[in-house]
Amino acid sequence: MIKEITELYGKKILLTGITGMIGRALIRCLMEENEKNNAGIQITGVSRNQERANMRLDKYMASPLFTYHAADINEPLPEMGSFDYIIHGASNTHPKQYSSDPIGTIAANVWGTKNLLDYMVKHDCGRFVFLSSVEIYGENRGDTETFTEDYLGYIDCNTLRAGYPESKRLGETLCNAYAKQYNIDFVIPRLSRVYGPGLLDDDSKAISQFIHKAAAGEDIVLKSKGNQLYSYTYEEDCAEAILLLMLKGKSGEAYNVADPKSTATLAELAQILADIAGTEVVFELPDEVEAAGYSTATKAILNTNKLESFEWIPQIEIHKGLKKTVEEFKGNKIKHE
Repeated sequence: MIKEITELYGKKILLTGITGMIGRALIRCLMEENEKNNAGIQITGVSRNQERANMRLDKYMASPLFTYHAADINEPLPEMGSFDYIIHGASNTHPKQYSSDPIGTIAANVWGTKNLLDYMVKHDCGRFVFLSSVEIYGENRGDTETFTEDYLGYIDCNTLRAGYPESKRLGETLCNAYAKQYNIDFVIPRLSRVYGPGLLDDDSKAISQFIHKAAAGEDIVLKSKGNQLYSYTYEEDCAEAILLLMLKGKSGEAYNVADPKSTATLAELAQILADIAGTEVVFELPDEVEAAGYSTATKAILNTNKLESFEWIPQIEIHKGLKKTVEEFKGNKIKHE
């Protein structure tokens, strides 16, 4: 855990999207700090699906330091009091969601963000953390090796797939608008592709499908040549980076979050996981729904110099992280059989 975590002792934090991989990882980090060091961090979690929340966060539901609200952030929020920090992590996050629920994808990143910012202003909350994405940079057209925070990439807005990156961009713009009109304090972590044991079963991202296949001892199915080169981050490292930026990031700034030692092509990921599983990599064409949600970016490597200035050092590089993830998926499958 980051050494700065003591600054959160006794604070109140609101998190949205808590049943997702990153939200769940954040709650686990904070609740483990409560359990180990009597930190007294009071966490309020919001998600739409209470049944999924009970399943994913059953360990914490009875804790006096955790409060759950079943609510849709696209609707007026329930009264929950004031908070020192709000972390907005609710979002559609994988290709099938982008193509099958394009309106919901946009709404959570725009209307949901506005509702939370309005709540923040009304209740005089301390700092807003908007979880953005590498996707806001669009395509790398060969004019840069890595994306720095001031890079402005190409996105064709007149496409279904643009709903996710464009709405993330607008969410960032909303934060700036509220800072101008209401003098709010905010920071924006821009996350790379994140993976780990908290991946949902219905996650349709390539790395998630690879991991599920490896855990089942099946061949890894690659639905392209696999030349796409991306930055990745293990979920626990990502959660700790978010908390660090929440505490130390400069107000109004965006920061890339990625593990510099975890850059890989899809073909390399597929082979790593095939080696872990003792299987083969095979090729298959994606179905129409999947293909409609795929990113067109072929190279998206995040420059993390700004984040590293806070002495952030990720602990779990891609080989170790994938092995750890597959082993945990296998363990959960055995446990529930």
